[in-house]
Amino acid sequence: MSTPVQRPALIVADRWAEYQLLDCGDGMKQERWGSFSLVRPDPQIVWPRHGVAPGARWENWDGFYHRSDTGGGRWEFRRELPDHWKIGYAPLGLTFKIRPTSFKHTGLFPEQAVNWDWFSEKVRAARKAGREVSVLNLFGYTGAASVAAAKAGASVCHVDAAEGMVKWCRENAALSGLAAAPIRYITDDCLKFARRELKRGRRYDAVIMDPPTYGRGSSGELWRLEDHLWELLLECRALLSEQPLFFLINAYTARLSPTVVANLLAELFDGRPGAISAGEVGLPIQRDGKILPCGIYGRWEDSGSPKPGCC
Repeated sequence: MSTPVQRPALIVADRWAEYQLLDCGDGMKQERWGSFSLVRPDPQIVWPRHGVAPGARWENWDGFYHRSDTGGGRWEFRRELPDHWKIGYAPLGLTFKIRPTSFKHTGLFPEQAVNWDWFSEKVRAARKAGREVSVLNLFGYTGAASVAAAKAGASVCHVDAAEGMVKWCRENAALSGLAAAPIRYITDDCLKFARRELKRGRRYDAVIMDPPTYGRGSSGELWRLEDHLWELLLECRALLSEQPLFFLINAYTARLSPTVVANLLAELFDGRPGAISAGEVGLPIQRDGKILPCGIYGRWEDSGSPKPGCC
């Protein structure tokens, strides 16, 4: 019997206090990160700004990222900003380091808070029932999901090919009061690491991943989404414990749609009791109430005991 799949749905991260998406339009977005306002480009914002004249200047910003016609870009700052600062996500008691990087990002994707809320509840419920929970986070970036899972009571293995991102994860854990939490910090190629974990006999109760379109492993290994994603999914399925809690795929690549991710999960978990959902993650725009879609997600979650021999 195939696993039921819900229709693609939009889920919105609307519980932030220290972050706000203030305005969007004309290919740009203005955000409040704690005490500072940043304006950054976003290719999905193809509509005009609401209630302002065409081409109107952005006002009241501290940092503005100017994209270059030849690729990349540069920050312009109206006042001296600290090298980095902190913002908190109060609903889960998390604190993160924010730093404007040369490639326009800040080290955090605030729309993912809606996923942190979801899996944190699942981890807490399992821990309350007396279960130990282990989570594998692949392509973990600066570790917001790893920190959220650890805060909920899971032991976590955080894997990213970039040493700097793994270090940033460790900093975020310390800021959230989790310096001594059971988090393994691994700098490695995700596919190779998953294969080695399988040989070592390790098992995980949950998997989180954010696969890129292209990437390089810690030793220069080439990752191509269309060539390696299914292979990685199979390895991760084999790493699951006998009673896994969830499997979460996040993506920011145009190569995947929510329906594609749902189909992948349906194939991966064919025959196992559970539920699959997929859709977009978004952020509310304060100025006009629109929702900015920021990426896609796909979730499988357990809904009963696994069948013998399945997965």
